[in-house]
Amino acid sequence: MNRSLSSPIDHHAEPDWSVLSRIPIAGSDEPLVPLSLAPSRIKTFPIYAKQDIPGAIDECYVREGVYRRLLAVARSLPAGLGLVVLDGWRPWRVQQYLFDTLQEAIRSHHPTLDDEALMARTREFVSVPSYDASAPSPHLTGGAVDVTLCDADGLALDMGTQFDEAVPASHTAALESLDRPDARQRETRDNRRRLYGAMREQGFTNLPSEWWHFDAGDQLWAHYSGQPRALYGPTELETIESRWQRQW
Repeated sequence: MNRSLSSPIDHHAEPDWSVLSRIPIAGSDEPLVPLSLAPSRIKTFPIYAKQDIPGAIDECYVREGVYRRLLAVARSLPAGLGLVVLDGWRPWRVQQYLFDTLQEAIRSHHPTLDDEALMARTREFVSVPSYDASAPSPHLTGGAVDVTLCDADGLALDMGTQFDEAVPASHTAALESLDRPDARQRETRDNRRRLYGAMREQGFTNLPSEWWHFDAGDQLWAHYSGQPRALYGPTELETIESRWQRQW
C-alpha cells in the first residue's frame, strides 16, 4: 500500500476565521459540475436531500477542478475501496439551517454558554452562513466537499463517528492520540488515514475538526496549503433563466 495512505495524521490547529476572511479570492469562473457524472469508483449520496433538509438538492456539485481531483483520488485508492461524496456545493438556505440547528442544540445542552463561546462551539462544525464575496462559507464556493470511503459493495467504512457527528472524536486526528487502541479503534484510525492520505495526495486540505471535510480552491484550502490567494468565491447553480439573461 502507498505509504502516505497509512501514515499518521498530523494535528493541525483550528482555523482562525478572521484570518481566513482576509485571504484574497481570485474569483475563478470554473463551473459547478454534478458528481453523478463520475465513473463508478465515486458514489454520490447527497445526504441532506436524503434527510429532507430544507433547500437541499438531490445532487452533489463541485467546481470542475475539484471534480477532477476527486477522480484522481478515487483512481488512487487500493482495490476494493471507493469514494463516497456526501455533500459539495451547498445552497445558502441549507448552510443557514445547519448552523441554526446545531447552535440551538448546543444552547439547549449548555445553557450557560455566553454568546462568544456558543459561536465558537458552533463554528467548530458548521461555518457561519455567508455569501460575502470576500468571506464566503466554504461550501457555498463549490470548493469544499464532504467524503468518506466505501468497500467494494458500496458500504461506508467505519470512521469512528458518523458524518456530521459534532463531538471531539470527529476531529480528524482524534484517534492518533490513543495510547492503546483496541481492534476497532485501530481499524477506524487506519480508515481515516487512508482517506486523509488519498485526499492530501491530490492537493486537498482538511478541516481539522471534521474527518470528512476537505477543501480545494477555497479560503480554507489557501490557509492550510500556504497559498497567497483562494481560487473560488461564492457561486450559484446555472439555471435556464440565468443562461438566457446572459444571452440578451
